[in-house]
Amino acid sequence: MDFDFFKNNANFKDISPEKINFLMQFAAQNKTGDAKQMSNMIMGAVNAAKQEGIQFTPNETDLIIEVLKQNMSPEEQRKADQILMLMRNMKKR
Repeated sequence: MDFDFFKNNANFKDISPEKINFLMQFAAQNKTGDAKQMSNMIMGAVNAAKQEGIQFTPNETDLIIEVLKQNMSPEEQRKADQILMLMRNMKKR
């Protein structure tokens, strides 16, 4: 995992140190490039964050997804985008 992503991405400059730390720990766990496993990891991360009293904004959630997608092939990235779109549509109902 390229942790420079956190340091060099301007989108992270306004995120609290606690959230950055959580994201770095989360990113270190992401060893696969599989879209299905990514969706499971997101759900696990959401639950872990809740237990730690951390809530992410929609923009911060998008950043987490981008971190996960770094290790994926273009095909797996497309699958992940499809899964995420389905998940978001289900939330809207």
